Amino acid sequence: MSTHDLYTIPAELSTWDVEAAGAARFTWEYDDGRDRMLALYQKGKDKQWDSVKRIDWDLEVDPYNVLGIPDNTIAIHGTPLWDRMDEKQRQDVRLHGAAWQFSQFLHGEQGAMICSARIVESVPDLDSKFYAATQTMDEARHAETYARFLQEKVGLAYPINEHLKALLDSTLSDSRWDMPYLGMQVLIEGLALAAFGVMRDITTKPLPKQILAYVMQDEARHVAFGRMALRDYYAQLSESELREREDFVIEGCYLMRDRLRGRETWETIGLNKAEVAEAMEAVDNSEYLRLFRSLLFSRIVPCVKDIGLWSPRLQQAYADMGVLDMAGQSLDALMRQDEEIAEKVDAERFAAEEAERHAEVAETIALGAE
Repeated sequence: MSTHDLYTIPAELSTWDVEAAGAARFTWEYDDGRDRMLALYQKGKDKQWDSVKRIDWDLEVDPYNVLGIPDNTIAIHGTPLWDRMDEKQRQDVRLHGAAWQFSQFLHGEQGAMICSARIVESVPDLDSKFYAATQTMDEARHAETYARFLQEKVGLAYPINEHLKALLDSTLSDSRWDMPYLGMQVLIEGLALAAFGVMRDITTKPLPKQILAYVMQDEARHVAFGRMALRDYYAQLSESELREREDFVIEGCYLMRDRLRGRETWETIGLNKAEVAEAMEAVDNSEYLRLFRSLLFSRIVPCVKDIGLWSPRLQQAYADMGVLDMAGQSLDALMRQDEEIAEKVDAERFAAEEAERHAEVAETIALGAE
């Protein structure tokens, strides 16, 4: 089945052409490289995995309760609009909410694949080209994984959200080589990591937990790559050049925040104009979503500070968004945690499979004895 058959809203075009600007840069220095960057590159090679083999695709998923979490996480839960709905409408809310969320993950991963390929092309130093090449493969695997999850387990998809599309457009169309790092590695990847982390930690379903944990294990390295490269480069920039990057970050953060509202889901499930307005008011006032949005900046804010974009003007923008306190988060600690959780998911899964094999052997021996 074509993915276009799954889209609730027709995609505008079968392909989206972005006019990318900038130079493809070659370097003839093959021996010089930063030890930390080369170590990250080695880790990127060592940690490659196959989604067909590592993920247990035989696990069942209820498309009307993909994550297995309570309804009080839904923005309109407990409102008059929710109370007026019958069970079929509530099922549609659950299904479309999950389909929309994982669809944006999928489109973001394709964007990350293209941006990391762009970094390979445009970044001037070879050690960064090496690592970005491993990231391009990671992002291809992530897109493959989310596409299969939507196709086989959810059965519904949404086109790319206009706010995510706008940020990708501005990231790819900028001729400066550092902008794919800033737009993708810091903003889009940082937000995705935080979203994945919240969902990984609250889901009670094993298949989405596996997918989210394994993808996060890769994404944590990608954000570390962006931090390392930009910290070195931004230390050399003038005040006006840094201000241009800060403008991009501020605009991008507002786009990412607005992306989370998901207006198109409420329009698609058949609500009338007044009900859509009622739903959006509930989204804006939801205490759960307010906390969720705040947590989504737990990776972006400390990363922006770490790379040297931390003027009073940028701090004020984060204060206005209510996320300035996230600057105190330790990115290294979060990265270690992502690694440990993925390894724990692996250990639990393979221990269960081993126990199942032992039980089958014991049963076979017992049957033979009889």
